[in-house]
Amino acid sequence: MAYLLSDHQYGKAESRMVRIYRDTARHEIRDLNVTTALRGDFAEAYLSGSQAAVLPTDTQKNTAFSYTKEKGVATIEQYGLELARHFVSEIEPVSGARIEIEEFLWERAVIDGVEHDHTWLRKGQEVRTAAITVDATGEYVIAGLKDLIILKSTGSEFAGFLVDGYTTLPETHDRVMATALDVKWRYAAADGGDVVGGVDWDGIYASAKAIMVKEFATLQSLALQQTLWHMGTAVLDAHPEIVEIKLKAPNKHHFDYDIARFGVEQKGEVFHADDRPYGLIEATIAREDAPAAHDAWKFSAGLA
Repeated sequence: MAYLLSDHQYGKAESRMVRIYRDTARHEIRDLNVTTALRGDFAEAYLSGSQAAVLPTDTQKNTAFSYTKEKGVATIEQYGLELARHFVSEIEPVSGARIEIEEFLWERAVIDGVEHDHTWLRKGQEVRTAAITVDATGEYVIAGLKDLIILKSTGSEFAGFLVDGYTTLPETHDRVMATALDVKWRYAAADGGDVVGGVDWDGIYASAKAIMVKEFATLQSLALQQTLWHMGTAVLDAHPEIVEIKLKAPNKHHFDYDIARFGVEQKGEVFHADDRPYGLIEATIAREDAPAAHDAWKFSAGLA
């Protein structure tokens, strides 16, 4: 029987790097987890063990570290583009590169009411992400966030669902709704190729997050599915630079705990937070005229 090596890529996963800017007395910090993946004709490495066309994953790691100083980390999107372009344009066997980045956010310590110049506290809200792909079809930037845990204590319903012989879930018109959002959005590219210039990566990130939080909070939700639709379309309405958005939301269930058996009145005030199993709700929303994504969503470590 003949076999075909139908697909392959290789790289260095999860290089943890911290870039400190010390140009002035007030320092800045960027805390990253970077994965590189190279694509091209590396079949011989698999079929015969030949490494002639293989750029070591250790070299990829070294380049990623050095580029935090050489090119800087103004934003993770800009940094990822610089790194991906390097591998594709300067390493001959490489025809495509994907850079996945997690950014862990910090906030300045406040001492006697004043922000400190070189001390930070780790922010616990979410992890910012970016996934950059550069290949022969163009440049693609996917930005997003994950592990944004959000909860509202009312304003959510779940009723009128399909029922069969195994259904035990009661209908409710007032429930706690909570999730840990994982959202990724794809930016448009110019002329079907390179990423459009002048994108306000930080501004759009902050705006998209704020829009999604507002929709979650203010929509009288009939289902988590409906909430995701409103969150995604609101981001697309506000930002023409974004052509596609993917949302993933585990339903972090909160069930009424029976304290009536202890003679204590329960009026939707005490809950059991049940972390598993959980409903997992996912949606992809794209503009009708969205350009082709090609391999933009093809992941490596899958961290971004």
